[in-house]
Amino acid sequence: MICFMCKGSMQNGISNFTADLGKCIIIVKNVPSQICNQCGEVSFNDDTAKRLEDIVHTLTEPVSAEIAVVSYTEKAA
Repeated sequence: MICFMCKGSMQNGISNFTADLGKCIIIVKNVPSQICNQCGEVSFNDDTAKRLEDIVHTLTEPVSAEIAVVSYTEKAA
């Protein structure tokens, strides 16, 4: 896969995803991703992006803390 930012080579790796919801920041650790070996740009495949969306949506209501840190899981918990 080629990086859309710099045209470098994308390689499979693990990264963190951050969502700023205004009242809370959610950090999802250990997310499977593609990382550019030239500029460091991170991208996610469609399944991973959908899972991240589900995780953030699940945490939106019950979180009363300013920062929530969770670990990525392949399947819904």
